[in-house]
Amino acid sequence: MNVKAGGLQRPLHFVIAAAAALGLLLVLVQAGHWLSTSAPVRDALAAGSLAALATALGAVPIVVVKKLNPRVNDSLLGLGAGVMLAATCFSLIVPALDTAGEGRGPWASSLIVGAGLLLGAFFLMVMEHLTPHVHVVAPDRQDASDLQRVRRLWLFVFAIVLHNVPEGLAIGVATAGTDAAHATALTTGIAIQDVPEGLVVALALLSAGLRKLPALLISAASGLVEPLAAVLGAAALGYSAPLLPWGLAFAGGAMLFVVSHEIIPESHRQGHERFATAGLVCGFVLMMILDTALTA
Repeated sequence: MNVKAGGLQRPLHFVIAAAAALGLLLVLVQAGHWLSTSAPVRDALAAGSLAALATALGAVPIVVVKKLNPRVNDSLLGLGAGVMLAATCFSLIVPALDTAGEGRGPWASSLIVGAGLLLGAFFLMVMEHLTPHVHVVAPDRQDASDLQRVRRLWLFVFAIVLHNVPEGLAIGVATAGTDAAHATALTTGIAIQDVPEGLVVALALLSAGLRKLPALLISAASGLVEPLAAVLGAAALGYSAPLLPWGLAFAGGAMLFVVSHEIIPESHRQGHERFATAGLVCGFVLMMILDTALTA
């Protein structure tokens, strides 16, 4: 990046960071009111916290594991992608179609859900464009100065936080807007895929030059956005029940964007496409079984 381009981007990055900090402050202030007056929001916070805990637990093995075999790494990424795809289909899109179809014909309900999916994907696309980050799972430390490594490290952390937003939204919307069985299945599936995700993130931070304790803490902290996003999703539905199919579809579209734009390309980047695809199929089947068994 040349100096002129960097000079133009720095003010934009500052504005984004300031707006995010202000928004977070407002959300935290409002969260106290939501939690004291809304049982669905409290349930969403608990479910989102479970997913965050799964991310933290997944990072713990870096105490003894320094590096994953690339094939295992890509298989775990594929597993997470499969779980998210199945969760999107069975725990978000299907309930969205059911609720949108109440009092409407099949064309109207399908168009509502389709529009919600597009809005969710477009929202994440805009966030991805505005938020500076890198896509690589393991930032390369070769031929880079200390300043460049630090910058790539934090851009990587931004990417992980962005990746966790739709998961939290999905948990919150499902908890507040669907039956307990669907919400439990979705939360369980996301928590399952958060475990290997926490490990992959922690190992990537190690490869970027961090010591074990900071890598463990940052990986664990990256999951904290999930309960926050879950509270936002549940609170939004609390203001308007007709938003339910839109909220479910919006969360599904956001998750589809993350799977297609982030996880699948990363799982194929090192040339282990078969292992990544096998992981994706296994993750999809696992989440399908969880959803159908828990909601039966």
